[in-house]
Formats: sequence, C-alpha cells, structure tokens
Amino acid sequence: MKNKRAIVISSEFSSFVGHGPIDAARLPSDPLIIGFGDMGEPAVSILTPDDMDIGASVHMLVFAIDRAACLRMFAMLPNVKGSWYLPADLRGLGRALVAVEGEGEVPEMLRVARSLELLCQLFAALEQERMVEFRGETTLSEIDVKRVAAAHQIVNERWQERLTVSEVARRSGLNKAKLTRGFRELYKCTVAEAVSERRLANARALLSLSDLPISSIGYRCGYLSNASFTRAFARRFGMAPTEMRRREKGPGEQKVAEGAAP
Repeated sequence: MKNKRAIVISSEFSSFVGHGPIDAARLPSDPLIIGFGDMGEPAVSILTPDDMDIGASVHMLVFAIDRAACLRMFAMLPNVKGSWYLPADLRGLGRALVAVEGEGEVPEMLRVARSLELLCQLFAALEQERMVEFRGETTLSEIDVKRVAAAHQIVNERWQERLTVSEVARRSGLNKAKLTRGFRELYKCTVAEAVSERRLANARALLSLSDLPISSIGYRCGYLSNASFTRAFARRFGMAPTEMRRREKGPGEQKVAEGAAP
C-alpha cells in the first residue's frame, strides 16, 4: 500500500495527506499524532503507535508534532482521549489543506502554510475549550453539539444535586428530546447514566481514600438510602461497597472505617 504524502515542515512537525499508512521515517522523535478523519466527518482523534498502519489509513489528514515542541509552543498537550468534535472553521482549514490548488511548487508551499495554520488554530480551540468529546456520528448541528457538551459539563459539576432531564435541558438551552439524543450520540449513554457514573466514581474514590461510613458515602454521593446506593454500586462494579473497601484497605483499616474497635 502506498504511503500518505508527507509534508515535512520541520524536524518537529510533519503532516501527511492522502490514503495509506504513514512513513515512520518522517515522524518526529517523540510524536503526538493527530488524525482528522476524511474531513467530512466532524471528528479528530489522537492516534497511538498501533494505529500507524491500518488505523492511520482511514484518516485523509494526519499531523505528527513532537511533544516537547507542543509544550514549548502551546504550553499544553491535548489530554482528551478518543475523539473530539472538530468545529466547522477548522474542518474548512483541513479541507483546504487536502485539496490544494496551483501548479509546480505552489501546492507544497500552500500545504506547509495551511498545516501550520491548522495546527495553531487547533491548539487555540483546545485552549478555548471549543473541542467537545465525541464518540460517534451525530445528527445535531454544531450549536446543539456545544449545548449538549454544556449539559455534560453540568452533570460533571452538579452531579450531587437531584438533576432531572428537564432541569439539565433547561439549563443548557435544549429540549428534552434533543438532549437525550445528543447524549446517546456523543456520549453513548443517557443523562441518568452519566449522573450515576459520576456519583459512583466519586463513591469509589471515597471508599478508598476516606474512613467515612459507607452509609455517609452513599448520602454524600446523592443516594437517599443505603440500600439504593449498595444496589447501584454492585451493578456498576460487580461487588458491594463493603467488599470493595475490604479489598482496597487492610483488615485493621476496614474495622476503623466501619466504626468498629481496631
């Protein structure tokens, strides 16, 4: 299979255009590798070394930038796993990079310039928190994707409250149907499942890191009874909270945490 066309901007940054795998010899020494899909789908992904052959082939455009250069130029490394929703203006830059015009040396010059512009705009969007986590295809408009992302942030920040779908929809400017569809498409879960996941993750951390009684942990994490907390925890982690604490704490710590004499 023919390799993608490599545009080597410097020893720290290369872009790759077209179908096929990446020529590993054109990569920086410690690369952060970003795939832009086929520029039709609004998603961009961080690739792993295992993606260099088959995985990278599905991306029409790939960036490889040295991690140290990222930190030096942008003072950050992308910390989003999986894929992000790529705003329309950045998709337009990517399409212009892939489909350059001109003859002779002009296309190569344009690809270099547009690669640098897209790289800078991508990191600016990350800094401005315009990049939304993305786990599949969506039928939503770009503004509604941003509203669903805002709703997801509400869940992450206010999970201890008695959140309802109606309340989250009202706060994020969506109707209930669009909010529900958006969570299914972008996060592969319902609003209630996202709230539950956030509560149970916090409960598991408190079991390991605190000596609070289990009933207090359940209450702090939004459960009105110990029984409902225990059922939800066991469904999520395959064991009751008492068993989880027993495994993660020593026998002496377990007795103290349960209020017994050590």
